[in-house]
Amino acid sequence: MNILKEVLKHEVFPALGCTEPIAVAYAASLAGQQIEGEIQEIRIIVDPGVFKNGFAVTVPNTGGEKGNLIAGVLGALIKNPELKMEILKGAVTETVEQAKTLIAAKKAGIAFDPVRAGLYIDVSVTTDQGSARAVMAGSHTNLVLLEKNHQSIFTGDQTEKSAGGQAYKQALKRMTIADFVDMVEQMDDEDSRDIRRGIDMNLKIAEAGQNLKKVGYYISNLMHKGFILEDVFSAIKILTASAADARMAGLSYPVMSSGGSGNQGVVAILVPWKVGEFFHIEESKVIRSIALSHLINGYIKCFTGDLSPLCGCAIAAGVGAAVAIVYQQFGKDINKITLAVNNLISDLGGMLCDGAKGGCALKVASSTDSAIRAAYMAMNDHGITQTEGFIGKTAEETIWNLTAISKLGMAKVDDTMLGIMINKTL
Repeated sequence: MNILKEVLKHEVFPALGCTEPIAVAYAASLAGQQIEGEIQEIRIIVDPGVFKNGFAVTVPNTGGEKGNLIAGVLGALIKNPELKMEILKGAVTETVEQAKTLIAAKKAGIAFDPVRAGLYIDVSVTTDQGSARAVMAGSHTNLVLLEKNHQSIFTGDQTEKSAGGQAYKQALKRMTIADFVDMVEQMDDEDSRDIRRGIDMNLKIAEAGQNLKKVGYYISNLMHKGFILEDVFSAIKILTASAADARMAGLSYPVMSSGGSGNQGVVAILVPWKVGEFFHIEESKVIRSIALSHLINGYIKCFTGDLSPLCGCAIAAGVGAAVAIVYQQFGKDINKITLAVNNLISDLGGMLCDGAKGGCALKVASSTDSAIRAAYMAMNDHGITQTEGFIGKTAEETIWNLTAISKLGMAKVDDTMLGIMINKTL
């Protein structure tokens, strides 16, 4: 099994909009494609993480509508699952109005199952001619069940229903960062082309986001007014924040994800790309460094889960970006790489995830800043060591320690956060 290819296949893909509502739309489209007739009911059940992440984010091509429900209803109406995570390319004004009518008539609803652990999306569509159901589990595009009129027409590997259940993830968990460095040194031209495509895609959405008067704009404004320096830190923070601004505002531009997350793709790809460009690093090495960034992002999420109480842009993609920057200049220097991991996790290890929304651009900017700073300190052999806090002897041990804090120490965080979010709607 080629782990890099598996990660690029399953976790690095184009997504139009926030990946959680888009995954709901994709599942609904799979169900909707199975049956004809006038829709009578759409029922969506998700895990708490998907519910949280899609709660307040703007959905592309909807005129500003937000949330998992509108995305799911649109998916059921579009019925074009071949588009996968770009399903909302098919949304037009007429379809959006039809979706809003179904929601207003209480023919569509969404709820979360509090006992579900790991990513889970279950969409049932009933029409006057029959019913269908699609279930995703373990990852945004991992179909494990498809039914028509209560008869199974597809069943995926049931071992994939739990997060991290896929074979490649189990293999990934057993590897080390040193293994990942060796792996990217052997990547082929196909992998390089895939990563180059992601760079171009994310640069394009970042450019579009700079026309919005949001986080990227205000960082730029601070720079122009002299409050912060006009340097590589500021330039890259403006770039990444603008890309996140565009995604969270629902602009109709796809982004290349990482670890199944678009904002994590922004950090994992654009931070090492722009730093490599600034230091005139050979492009082929920068591309290898981005492959390394993807691998480390995916590795961390094997332990923390796809949707944890902690911000993945910080503790997964930010770590990947920091390691990529060190690799660009020092290759397989595990001591420096370990310091970079420790520096970033020590800095941002407590950053909470309160779902996808406009404020994510602030977290993307903070992750960008910390990744560059953590890498620079590490390249100069300075960093946080095992004598401090929850930092481990190795980079891998630090990641495991953070996972224990997230899964055990913060077990009630998502429940508390969901309660706050739901109370806002009452």
